[in-house]
Amino acid sequence: MQNRYMPEGGLSGTVGNREYISSDQGLERAMQLGKILEATALLCDGGMNLHVDLRGARGIIERSEACYDPSGSPVKDIAIITRVGKPVCFKIIGIGEDLYGRFYRLSRREAQIECMRNYLDDLIPGDVIPAKVTHLEPFGAFVDIGCGISSLLSVDCISVSRIGHPRDRLFCGMSLRCVVKSVDENSRRIYVSTRELLGTWEENASEFEAGQTVAGIIRSIEDYGVFVELAPNLAGLAEVRDRSAGICVGRTAAVYIKSIIPARMKVKLAIVDTYPVPVLQNRELKYFVGENVLHIDRWRYSPEGTSKVIESIF
Repeated sequence: MQNRYMPEGGLSGTVGNREYISSDQGLERAMQLGKILEATALLCDGGMNLHVDLRGARGIIERSEACYDPSGSPVKDIAIITRVGKPVCFKIIGIGEDLYGRFYRLSRREAQIECMRNYLDDLIPGDVIPAKVTHLEPFGAFVDIGCGISSLLSVDCISVSRIGHPRDRLFCGMSLRCVVKSVDENSRRIYVSTRELLGTWEENASEFEAGQTVAGIIRSIEDYGVFVELAPNLAGLAEVRDRSAGICVGRTAAVYIKSIIPARMKVKLAIVDTYPVPVLQNRELKYFVGENVLHIDRWRYSPEGTSKVIESIF
């Protein structure tokens, strides 16, 4: 499915968007055609109305038009305030006048309803879609999957390699590719995952060889060893000989790869040195699913023949 409804920020730099908001004629034509446009919210006034920069013209998104919630819940103030200084999508629904003169009445809600009806309502588990990180919580990341509509990417779905907090992998404003994990038919909420796009054990392990010394991130320390993340979907285990040698979660470690054992999904490591700054934190994600792939039915992380099976079936 071709997606015309991108996360907010995706329309701002396009030629069509610039042409529509560059003049009153363009804005009025966009209103007649029902076009979804995008511009930056400059401020939120005391009445919780967003004021939008239309390149000289005034645009106002009233509180009631700021968000669409499929569940029918009231719009929360924080959902409006946090849009200030950021691109917002909208449809022009009218022209008004106040003490300061003429302004365009805008509706982010109407843009989101169109996105929901023409795009999100047709998504099924396994569909691969673009997203943008908007907020991080210990239990997961909230991502914009189209016109500011939010989806939850839970912490266990971010990668196979375990992380303590989504900030260990993601940052606000980061663009992602996600796969639709599930759709709640009652609330119409969509839940997404990224780990299925970050490669199988074999695909990740093929990037490394025994005898190499590489950089990784210490993710956990157990009685039997230290787990070091080599890639978002690959971790190895290092023996601990001296626990006082700067070994702690979150540090970068230089590790020597002793062996790679596909039959057991094991990468045996030896820690050479550690560094206090997590230089690999928030690194760009490498996807093993091509840009032209819009749907997957099944993903198996484990190599064939292994006793432990990690897979997703959509």
